Amino acid sequence: MKNIHCLVFGHDFKVTRNVTYHVKEYTCKTCNKQLTTNGSGHLTELTPKFKEINDVLERIHNKRISKTKHQKVKSDLLVFSH
Repeated sequence: MKNIHCLVFGHDFKVTRNVTYHVKEYTCKTCNKQLTTNGSGHLTELTPKFKEINDVLERIHNKRISKTKHQKVKSDLLVFSH
């Protein structure tokens, strides 16, 4: 019955996970269909392969963000003024 609603009215996707600034995972509120953003920016079905790719991307993204935040804190501590 849920799939009929999506067939007639279309899916109602919501963001369930922000992988990076540009890559997100979406889930339909009605039928729980999952999509993600692929390399060219289009939505594709979330397969186990894309799930694994998103996990790796998120890990790299989080490391890069924490590294830049850590560098900013260090640079602020080393500023001397006379």
